[in-house]
Amino acid sequence: MTQCRCDQTPVWGQLQAAFDTSGQAFDLRKAFAADAQRFAAFSQSAPHVFADLSKNLIDAGTEGLLLELARQTGLEAHRDAMFSGAAINTTEGRQVMHWLLRTPPHDPAMPTQSVHRHMAETLHEVQTTLGTMLAFAETVRADEAITDVVNIGIGGSDLGPQMAVLALDEFVSPGKRFHFVSNVDGHELAAVLRKVKPESTLFLVASKTFTTIETMTNAQSAKAWFEGQGGTDIARHFAALTTNVTAANAFGIRTTFGFWDWVGGRYSVWSVIGLPLAIAIGAQGFKEFLAGAHDMDEHFRVAPLAQNLPVRLGLLDVWYRNFHGFTSRSVAPYHSALKRYPAYLQQLEMESNGKRVDADGQALHYDTSPVIWGEPGTNGQHAYFQMLHQGTDVVPVELVAVKTPIHSLPGHHTLLLANVLAQAQALMLGKADVGGHKHFTGNRPSTFLLLDELSPASLGALIALQEHRVFVSGAVWGINSFDQWGVELGKVLAKDVEARLHSGNVAGLDASTAGLLTKLRA
Repeated sequence: MTQCRCDQTPVWGQLQAAFDTSGQAFDLRKAFAADAQRFAAFSQSAPHVFADLSKNLIDAGTEGLLLELARQTGLEAHRDAMFSGAAINTTEGRQVMHWLLRTPPHDPAMPTQSVHRHMAETLHEVQTTLGTMLAFAETVRADEAITDVVNIGIGGSDLGPQMAVLALDEFVSPGKRFHFVSNVDGHELAAVLRKVKPESTLFLVASKTFTTIETMTNAQSAKAWFEGQGGTDIARHFAALTTNVTAANAFGIRTTFGFWDWVGGRYSVWSVIGLPLAIAIGAQGFKEFLAGAHDMDEHFRVAPLAQNLPVRLGLLDVWYRNFHGFTSRSVAPYHSALKRYPAYLQQLEMESNGKRVDADGQALHYDTSPVIWGEPGTNGQHAYFQMLHQGTDVVPVELVAVKTPIHSLPGHHTLLLANVLAQAQALMLGKADVGGHKHFTGNRPSTFLLLDELSPASLGALIALQEHRVFVSGAVWGINSFDQWGVELGKVLAKDVEARLHSGNVAGLDASTAGLLTKLRA
């Protein structure tokens, strides 16, 4: 597998020259006036998703250079290495095969050479585990005595299933309520426990190692509450999503579902970590969720670069981050059920590509991940859109809309769609005003992603699209998008500080930490 860092390619300098001569002063309004086919050229369909990229600060020449950048950095080979099962997570020596979790059995796209026979065996293991998990999910769905499911996890063990369960609320089994606890702050767990009863609650403890401090603290407190409220059957009311079966058994749990070290936390919603979603929408719905993602996998795997939506989005991110110098991207889903979608994307992109060294550990001389942030529209319009339209920073906006609503309330959806279309239009066109206060500069970029409906399949495709888009920008930047060493340091220090909060010992601490610790103990 040959990778070349973006700044070491011949085309990198050409991109800088293109930015200096035309990209920096690019005007969307002039671009549309000059090219009647601009929308057609910069929009495309992908599985379950239509994308309009035409309101972005890019032309055909620049996109051509960016596509050449993808070739010169070895993007296609890196992508193929991932799909062949190579250990592209080099710092941890691991494969990156979350895509295998949504590969159907006997998929004709699976490699057949003897060197890849182990992948067929692994796929069989995946399908066996999936079948067992879905059977358990159906059992819980049919159990009328269980009215509440509480998922205890953190990071990818919380953000993915929580986002998806909320997004697919219209498909959730009646008679079941779903709760998610991730924060070690006891207020979160206490608030959930006030709403449930021990005899009608199933707790899912999601921790690969069964040692994650936040998750296990919450799990132990949930167990103590359960027993304190008269609960007696831990085995019936607790299940674990973990590979540490021994520790789960010691906890009192007998139902466990494991997964593999090639499943990163932020890519784990497709695995047994998705059990809350499987209970919520059923086995068939979960299979449709996986199938939608697989459709996008195949698009990313085989579509030519110029018609490959994850590639086009990832390269646009590089153009904005490294040449325009945009530091963030705002995500505004115009569907209330996607309220946790921006938070999910924060982890997906910022934990994957928030790196300052390349895959070989060498310091980078260019920027990587932007800040990802946002809220659902139309709420965001009355909160932060002021800055998007008239602030001093240019922030690319990614709008997500759904063509067909599930509800039947008259007038609402037309108004919602009118707003999302108008925001994209206003960002681009702006408005002149002599007085200044009502002046909108316009020429502010946006991407528009459109789903026909918000369904298990379309949600699966949308998430997979974003996963592959992050892969593309990370590959071009030459970083390892699949480790997260930056998460570890704070955890290590917290153990030391926790002991000091009990003892009051501030020896060796910096003055600020010592002062705050003393203040908290007073």
